[in-house]
Amino acid sequence: MEVPLSRVRTRIAFRILTACLAAGTAATLWPQAAPKPAAPVVGKSARYCNPLPIEASSRDGSPQGIGLGDVTVVREANRYYLFATGGGAWVSPDLVDWKYQAVEVRGSRVPVAPHVVKYQGAFYLAGNSSPLYKAADVLGPYELAGPWKDEKGQPWKGVTNGTAWQSGFDVDIFVDDDGKPYLYFPGRSTEGIYVVPLDPADLSRFASAPKHLFGFQSAHSWERWGESNEYTNVAWIEGPWMFKQSGIYYLEYSGSGTQWLSYATGVYTARSPLGPFTYAPGNPLLRKTTGIVTGPGHGCAVQGPNGNWWQFYTIVMSNPPGGRRLGMDPIGFDANGNLSVRVSETPQWAPGVVANPARAGDSGSIPLTINKLRAMNQRGKFSSQRPGHDAAYALDNSNGTWWEPAEDDAQPSLTVDLGSITEFESEQLFTVDSSRIEFIAGRGGFGGAGGRGTGQQPAAQQPATQRAGATAFRYKIETSRDGQAFSTILDKTGNTVTKYTEFDELTPTSCRYVRLTITDWPHIGTTPLGITDFTVFGKSVEAEKPKVGSGR
Repeated sequence: MEVPLSRVRTRIAFRILTACLAAGTAATLWPQAAPKPAAPVVGKSARYCNPLPIEASSRDGSPQGIGLGDVTVVREANRYYLFATGGGAWVSPDLVDWKYQAVEVRGSRVPVAPHVVKYQGAFYLAGNSSPLYKAADVLGPYELAGPWKDEKGQPWKGVTNGTAWQSGFDVDIFVDDDGKPYLYFPGRSTEGIYVVPLDPADLSRFASAPKHLFGFQSAHSWERWGESNEYTNVAWIEGPWMFKQSGIYYLEYSGSGTQWLSYATGVYTARSPLGPFTYAPGNPLLRKTTGIVTGPGHGCAVQGPNGNWWQFYTIVMSNPPGGRRLGMDPIGFDANGNLSVRVSETPQWAPGVVANPARAGDSGSIPLTINKLRAMNQRGKFSSQRPGHDAAYALDNSNGTWWEPAEDDAQPSLTVDLGSITEFESEQLFTVDSSRIEFIAGRGGFGGAGGRGTGQQPAAQQPATQRAGATAFRYKIETSRDGQAFSTILDKTGNTVTKYTEFDELTPTSCRYVRLTITDWPHIGTTPLGITDFTVFGKSVEAEKPKVGSGR
């Protein structure tokens, strides 16, 4: 009897399937959905917290390379290189752990507001009132490539309100997908942002006349000068940064001056590097005026380890006047390509830990210590304090005040009662999992000994024989349930890495009391030990609910 062809095909397919199953290749025929990545776990998965804990560029404990701003981050060969006003570079494999490495600039040093870009296999460096430098390696040595020249080959000059100024500031070189280079730069005051194509054979020369893209708009109230943006016709527009994603050109800029905690970042978009540019919805892109992270402006955007975009920015501090730090947070894109950045100051999942950090980047840990020395029924303790610099200032969620222990206090300590509520409520336990300490770094010059125009902050000038103490801040953190018996959960009493902002992961511990003890610190000149911020993060421990009929 003749067997139908369809039945023969069915038998053959069945035999092939049987053989595939025996060989373990069924998944090749019917691919399964990829397993979801394991959810991140506090205490095991990497996190970061703003301000970023970047090590000092000094080796004697002085606050050199601490008051950083105007940041540029360059990705090269699976490493990230950070340049900023205050020095460079700092190198990281993951955007979290930054190690200082010196950059050589022949006949000069890293300029103020440094910008670095790779073009045709070489690296170019420029900055405020500086010429253009070129190097074969991102860390240098950088050689003079030439002074900036306009489209006529003459020295680059600008004019604002009839006053001529030499060269530019806050320059940003953007190389498009087609290899064409462009220079973005601000004018002075309310002028806004310009662009000019560069000569591909000589990046120090303009290929045409600059084009004005946009200027100050008083209707954009956040651009206005002043702490409350109260000056309706005054502004300082600066810090352009261009990047491209999915065919859209994003041109970031900042206003209205690093004097203010209202310093913020905005963005325009276009379909061409030359515009026309449109003011994006949702502006300002970054703005925050209270807390530890304030004044987020003049930064850059860079793609992280898994392709997500990350926004770096300058943090403006109110103490010392002009003091600065750096922060970063993920950039979100909606269906229309609009940007969003949530400025954070609590522990966030590090780049690469979650697939969409803009949506799921918050690790859930919250501050547990804010104002706990001012709370009703507080039972916190401190070893000493100077008049006007109370211990409570370390816990007030402000970078404008600080705790300053007595001069003869050899090991200052601060004990915080997390669980004290009121006399009418029972005590509360918390699980602590991380901490942030921010130390004062001087009383001027962007958080250190230098000033805005120095480019790099000099080390303290006292002879080494006049310095005492460690070259790093050394401390320990202990916890207790009863305020009597304490256990150490973090021991950095042997710390050798100088950071003026510290973020530490703690072994998740249920407790009511947390004690910080400073065992040693850099004794630089006449600058006393001061702690601007001590925050412990974690979550509350849910109290046991009364049982029905228990009488509780």
